[in-house]
Amino acid sequence: MKENFLYSLEIMGKGMASIFIVILVLTLIVIFLASWPSIKVKLFGHRKQSENNQA
Repeated sequence: MKENFLYSLEIMGKGMASIFIVILVLTLIVIFLASWPSIKVKLFGHRKQSENNQA
């Protein structure tokens, strides 16, 4: 009986860990997408300014 209980706790723990990992990954994706406009300006803004200066 004790063995079955320990197995059930192990399975439940793995399930909860996977749920928390998915939540963490989704949170990181949302944070990245929220900061994407400022990252895009930093990466591609200089290129547009140099194209305007050359024309």
